[in-house]
Parts: sequence; C-alpha cells; structure tokens
Amino acid sequence: MAALDADSPGAEECLEEDEEELEMSLEDPENESAGKPAPGGRSCILTRRGITLRVLLKDGLIEPGEGVLSIYYLGKKFLGDLLPDGKITWQETGQIFNSPSAWATYCKKLVNPAKKSGCGWASVRYKGQKLDQCKAAWLKKHQPNAPAAEESLVSEGEEEELAEEEEDEAREGKIASSEPALGKKVEEKSRKHQSKSLVEPHTADNGPHGKRLESKNRPPVRYCTLGSRDSARNPHTLVEVTSFAAINKFQPFNVAISSNVLLLLDFHSHLTRSEVVGYLGGRWDTSSQVLTVLRAFPCRTRLRDADSAATVEEEICQNLFLRGLALVGWYHSHPFSHALPSLQDIDAQMDYQLKLQGSNNSFQPCLALICAPYYHGNQGAESKISPFWVMPPPEQRPNDYGIPMEVEVTYVQDGFLTNDVLHEMMLLVEFYKGAPDLVKFQDLWNQEQTYLDKLKGSLASRTPKDQGFAHVLEQIYSLLKHSS
Repeated sequence: MAALDADSPGAEECLEEDEEELEMSLEDPENESAGKPAPGGRSCILTRRGITLRVLLKDGLIEPGEGVLSIYYLGKKFLGDLLPDGKITWQETGQIFNSPSAWATYCKKLVNPAKKSGCGWASVRYKGQKLDQCKAAWLKKHQPNAPAAEESLVSEGEEEELAEEEEDEAREGKIASSEPALGKKVEEKSRKHQSKSLVEPHTADNGPHGKRLESKNRPPVRYCTLGSRDSARNPHTLVEVTSFAAINKFQPFNVAISSNVLLLLDFHSHLTRSEVVGYLGGRWDTSSQVLTVLRAFPCRTRLRDADSAATVEEEICQNLFLRGLALVGWYHSHPFSHALPSLQDIDAQMDYQLKLQGSNNSFQPCLALICAPYYHGNQGAESKISPFWVMPPPEQRPNDYGIPMEVEVTYVQDGFLTNDVLHEMMLLVEFYKGAPDLVKFQDLWNQEQTYLDKLKGSLASRTPKDQGFAHVLEQIYSLLKHSS
C-alpha cells in the first residue's frame, strides 16, 4: 500500500511535508554538509523538524523492526513496524505512514474524530522510549553546545496535551490490568483472522457468543459519578446514557432502523433467560451521514463453544456479503434488567467503533442496541430496546470511561416479513429447543399474561401491517409453547 500523502488526514496538523522535504535534503548524496556540524558548531538543518527517523536510523540510535513502535491514547494501544527507509507500517491494517506525526494523528482520530493533531514525536514510543527522547539524544551528540531553547522538542500548543499523555502513560499498566480479558482475545483474533467483520459480540462474563444468566438487581449509576477507571469496580455496573443535547453537542450521524430488525432481535432476546448477541447489517451513506440498519443476524451458539462460534461468525459474514450489506453494529440482551450499557459494554462498544474504522480515512459509526425483554420496569409488554454509542472521554481525563450516548433513531415500518426473518426465527426455535435456560412460555409472566402472551404483545408493535404471514407466526408460537 502506498504511503499516505502529505495532504491526507493523518498529516493535516503534523507538518509531514516539512519532515519529508528535510529527509530528502538529508539524503541528498551531493549535499555533503547535511547533518554535519557547521563552523559555529551547528548543523545546517538542525531544527526540531530537521531530525527525522531516517536520520536516527543512519546514526544507529534506532533500528528497524516489527512492533518496535507504539502509541497509547485514551486506553487504546497501536503497534507499528519501523521500516529501513524510516517509514511506519501500522500492524492492524498494513497502512504505511511517512512520519510519526502522520501515524499518531491518524490513530488518534480513529479514537477521537475531533482530534486535530498527533504530537507524533512525543506520542510514539520506540521500544518503550519516546521518540522525542531519541531525538534529544541525537541533538546532544551533534549539538552539545546548542542553547537549551534550540533543543525544545515540543511545538507551540502541544504542552497541555503532552502533560495529559504523561498521566495516561503513567497509568497504562493499571488500565491494562483492569480491561476485560476479552479485549486481548479480540486483538489476537483480529491478527489471526483479518476479517472484515466486527469482532465477535461479547457477553459480560464469558466472551464471544457466550450466554450469561442475567442478574435481576443491577441499579444503574450516573456517568458523572464514575470518575477514573477502577479495577475494583464491578464491570457489570449499569450506566445511564447521556443525551447529546445535555452536553451541547449534535449527534454526529443519523440512524434509521427497519422494524424487521427490531422484531427479530426482540424475538431472539425473549427465548432464553441468558444474554444473547447478534450482528447488525446495513449501509452507511457518507454524503447524507445516515446509517441504515436493514438486517439482524442472531448468533446461534452456546457458551465456550469456540468452534461453533467461529462457524456462526463466518456464516454471518457470508450472508452480509451476499446481501450487499456492511457490518454496522451489534446487539445483545439484558433479559431481566435495564436496557442500559454496563461498564464492560461501554469498553466493548468503544473497541468495536475503533475496529469498524479499519483503514478507511472517513468516519463510520458503529451502533449498539440493548434489548431488555423481561425487565418489569418496562411499560407494558413491549421490550425496551436502547441504541447507544460511546464518546471518548475528555482529553484532559484520558483515564475515564467512555461516555455512553443515547442515539436518536428513526424507525421504519416494513410492509411485510421477509422469508429471511421467518426462516431465522424457525432456526432460533430449533436451536434453543430443550435448552435449560429456555423460557417456559406456558408459565405466567404476570397475573394476567403468560410469557408467550408477553412475547406476542412485544412483537405486535414491530409486526408489519400485512397479515399474510400471520399463520406462519402462529406456527412459530405453537412450536415455542411445546418446545418449552
């Protein structure tokens, strides 16, 4: 893949052109004085920008290698390979960057789209040492008599951010130890399988596609009460979502969801007393900034069944491709509690948002949906389905949790149930048949309704007006009643 141009988003604020021009001048074989001390003890090009990775490589202060470069930003870690020509390959996508500044800005914008610059030399580490320290070592070697002001490696406006990153780096070990084990599994999987799919949806206790018996008493907390990350805090703590209006911001994208999507994921969530997960397929229109969710893909697999999980994911990826859909998000259920994200849901969603960016320079949202079918705080029989998105914490508080944001959605009523949806419902009934955590639909949900009545009542508002499929739904309901 070709190196990014100087006018790419990764180079906007990082003066990459200056670095490249200086590299060329330093490499010019006819320019014998390049990099050599002048009579006054100063090099001809020895400003902060004059010392490039190529200069450090030629002088032996650093060596090329795989994974020797790293960036840590707002809880996310990026690894890069240093090439012999001084360029950087990001391991996640294979993209090549011409300078530390370009790479740092690009990675930081993936985590925080509002990010303007990357402070590359102060943010990128070589084998654990910040590159600006390597640059300082070069200056000390070649300019021992240079005034202190000339050795300043921080450009104007960067001081405040670097102070924040110092605090971030100091706590990196603590943060890493408090992150769910799933994060490491996800990174390992993404390196082994360079799939276009989102990482496998998680559950709170047991990793991808697992099923966890839901706690019935999880009172939510307000985000403002959380403070910095704390490894002693219960990762299943539910957090109230924040509206964009409450923080004087506009929602950065619009969302439209098909009623068939809601019907299928609601049906899936009703079947078992354990959490369920699935993917969302749809399209992202960059011109209108509208994310359209057109299809739900339930994950039919059980706890710790890694082989089955991989097969199910591959099948869903193929279905997405065959239907011309992109992966646009995921869903999971909280069977007996609020339709609010837990701390672990927030971290997982932040990871997924980052992974859906991929190697694309443009912003693409990733939507999360939580369905709460049996929470008694819901109004009536209809399940509460909550869409959310995670905003990175403020840069001055990099060790805080991401902010779970309430997403306003337009629901589009489909004219009919597709054969795909009906077929998927039949497959789900068959999959959970006889399972120990299958809901007993003939039992009473409340004094007046059975669990089957509750399911029918919830699906009623999501059911298309065309009743030509009603007999098929009744067959599915009959199967549920007998299978449980």
